[in-house]
Amino acid sequence: MKKVLALCIALALCFGLVSALADEAPVKVGVLVPVSTHAWVSGITYQAEVYAKELEAAGKIEYKLTTSSNAEEMTAQIDEAILWGAQILVIAPQWEGMEAPVEDAINKGLIVVAFDMDINADGILKVTGDNKSMGVAGAKFIVDKVGPEATVIALPVPTSGSVSELRMAGFNETIKEIAPNLNVIEYATEFKRQDGLNDFADILQANPQIDAVYSLDDETSIGVLQAIDDAGRKDIKAITGGGGCQEYFQLIAENKDIAVSSSLYSPLMIRDCFDVALAKLAGEDVQAVTVIPSQIVDASNVEQYLDPSNTIY
Repeated sequence: MKKVLALCIALALCFGLVSALADEAPVKVGVLVPVSTHAWVSGITYQAEVYAKELEAAGKIEYKLTTSSNAEEMTAQIDEAILWGAQILVIAPQWEGMEAPVEDAINKGLIVVAFDMDINADGILKVTGDNKSMGVAGAKFIVDKVGPEATVIALPVPTSGSVSELRMAGFNETIKEIAPNLNVIEYATEFKRQDGLNDFADILQANPQIDAVYSLDDETSIGVLQAIDDAGRKDIKAITGGGGCQEYFQLIAENKDIAVSSSLYSPLMIRDCFDVALAKLAGEDVQAVTVIPSQIVDASNVEQYLDPSNTIY
């Protein structure tokens, strides 16, 4: 009888251990990111995979990462992730049309966190940067470097929609408040270094005196700096950027003639999507929208952001 009882206890302990191990099984996370259309987008994929690997190595998650070039491809990948058994989806779409598949995933019990994109689906979570505060920071940096009555070229990107609108709104509203006499001249461009180079070469010819440049993006700013160097211009004393590009950070560290800065809107923020999702899965209260405040990277702190292992963005 004692042997039978001992066997029962042993079996009970064994089943309890199996159950405990099952409870601690890694969470399945589907990571869905776009095919690279811009270095910043490449940075999203890089940072998402680096962090996913860290979490996987720690035994917290098991992940599958897929890339897509349009809403139809990402929709199919969401279906595949659901069939795989994903409990969490971290998604970074760059286009509209994701409402129905995301709603379907949420209705099936998945936690879905979108990065930097509004998706009209009940129950979705979002992590994003603060585009308007980037403009505020850029305006303060420029006025600090060149004063309240200088000539500044602003480079909005109308094709980027709300991104450019919010960054320009933060800039213009702040300038109106702290430097109403600043002469701001706007020229449309793109978030690409070649456009920054080509467009600013023309701008330099049209404007014999420029004190500073309000650029909204690191890639654009790299092209602008090249145009300034090619033209041999010495009048420009400050330039902003936006993003979190390692190559641009190097220019911030190396440039002695121009005060160079970037308003941080980094692909690193996608890591917060994982953290928010895992917290939600654990039953913690999380906000529907997590906003990561912008901050200035300049010569005073750029060393903190340099990452030699990041050759992507």
